Amino acid sequence: MSTIDLNCDMGESFGVYKLGLDEQVMEHISSANIACGFHAGDPQIMDYTIKLAKKHGVGIGAHPGFNDLPGFGRRKIEVPPQELENELIYQIGAVEGFCRANDVKMSHVKAHGALSNIASIDEELALAIARAIKAFDPGLIFVAITGTALEKAGKKENLRIAREAFADRAYNPDGTLVSRKEEGSVLHDPDQVAERVYKMATEGTVITKTGEEIAINPDTICVHGDNPEAVKLVAKIKEVLNERGIKIKPLSMFID
Repeated sequence: MSTIDLNCDMGESFGVYKLGLDEQVMEHISSANIACGFHAGDPQIMDYTIKLAKKHGVGIGAHPGFNDLPGFGRRKIEVPPQELENELIYQIGAVEGFCRANDVKMSHVKAHGALSNIASIDEELALAIARAIKAFDPGLIFVAITGTALEKAGKKENLRIAREAFADRAYNPDGTLVSRKEEGSVLHDPDQVAERVYKMATEGTVITKTGEEIAINPDTICVHGDNPEAVKLVAKIKEVLNERGIKIKPLSMFID
């Protein structure tokens, strides 16, 4: 692929609590996924982060998750599908409100944390996410982990899909992410990660934790903003891709 999107989860501070290096990372990415207040973020943080994205010409998306502020959205919360749909619509609407206030257009939605990981193998949850996006705005791009129930749900609801891969997370052979509880689940070496991303972008493959090569064919690649090495990682990725002729663009510029 000659064009790829680099996305990062942003706006995950809350009140006086600071998380992530949004100002530094924003200079190197093409899409920002804005926390919606349920796992992180608040009205002031949302507004500030969207202003920051606008300043840098970065595509803006909503990053909704389980209603789990104490657990940062990384715990499984039992929610009936219809209730989950309404919670997602609520969260997407929060980001959309600040996009309108700042005269920018929201381009995509990407589920956060445990919601995304569980829905990648849970068809009912995946469909609830897809239905919520469609109900809010069927023109939004659904960022879905490639080859999972999320991607299938997006196709079933006729949404535009951006297949996502992860620069700094280890993969299982079935294409799901290795649990953060396992050693080596998060990668930190900039050179290693940059070469990995280049391989994802050009060959559409990734090496799993067991050494197998699997197809992922991503449209967008995520670097986690709460990774302590986030700035170094995304800067190195951008440098390597630019040097080798891979264009970095927001999703709205190339996803049909």
